[in-house]
Amino acid sequence: MRILIFISIFLLPTLSFSQSDLDGLWQGILVQNGKVMSQSNPFFMEIETKLGKSSGRTREEIYKTEFYAIGKQYGTVKDKTVDFKHVSYTKKEGNSRISWCKLKGTLVYNSETGYLEGNYTSSDCRMNAGKVILFRTKNVFSDKSSIASHSSRDGLIKDLEMGLKAPEIRSEDRKNFAFQPIYFDYDKATIRPEYNDFLTRIVRVVNGHSDLRVRVTGNTDADGSDAYNDDLSKRRAEAIIAYFVKQGVAAYRIEIEFNGEKKPVDRNDTKEGKQNNRRVEFAFI
Repeated sequence: MRILIFISIFLLPTLSFSQSDLDGLWQGILVQNGKVMSQSNPFFMEIETKLGKSSGRTREEIYKTEFYAIGKQYGTVKDKTVDFKHVSYTKKEGNSRISWCKLKGTLVYNSETGYLEGNYTSSDCRMNAGKVILFRTKNVFSDKSSIASHSSRDGLIKDLEMGLKAPEIRSEDRKNFAFQPIYFDYDKATIRPEYNDFLTRIVRVVNGHSDLRVRVTGNTDADGSDAYNDDLSKRRAEAIIAYFVKQGVAAYRIEIEFNGEKKPVDRNDTKEGKQNNRRVEFAFI
């Protein structure tokens, strides 16, 4: 019994990521060598894993056309790596100028960013090679002609250019985001450099969700008149807003509030209490 318990505890850290965590539909782009992301084509890959093997369908599209091809892929999976290979095409929609090339490659899942990335080559088209970038999607695999997915392709490119994580990781970051107040020096509305990293994390969450806004609320201690403190709390909130806008958050996605000295969180008769009251607070809305 003791041996079994020891083995279970010893193996526990290795169970944090399993092959089945790669199962699902992945959506993204194929970027051919020598081209930039704006010249990429949409690409979908189904992944079903079992006993170290992977299988599923693929869908390649020609950007801004209704041309596409459906294929079958098989391969192997180990840890966070998928080796895939096209074995056949089951459907092709195009014209005589389009050559659909069987692809093979290796993709690696990045747990931090949520992207499945790697390189591909072709087994029957010598000059066709490049990069694959995919994210997990809740969309349903389609074998019909459509260009609806091309807006998602454009969105992915924009996300990558902004350094944003994949949608499922951004959703987790939003759900688990831990707010904290940031504090100001006496009678000042200047952001302390130590808070830049925290503010940048807020920017990334807001920019990663088109339906998200952020509320910025300024506060002061009780020194000074009500009118002066109202203005000071407003200037503190405005300093944060200016930082957010400079970092790429649209102004209309930021809501400002300022309370002056009216909503203290601590006493105003101690140095420490006053410092705790000189703050800006945040909330997603």
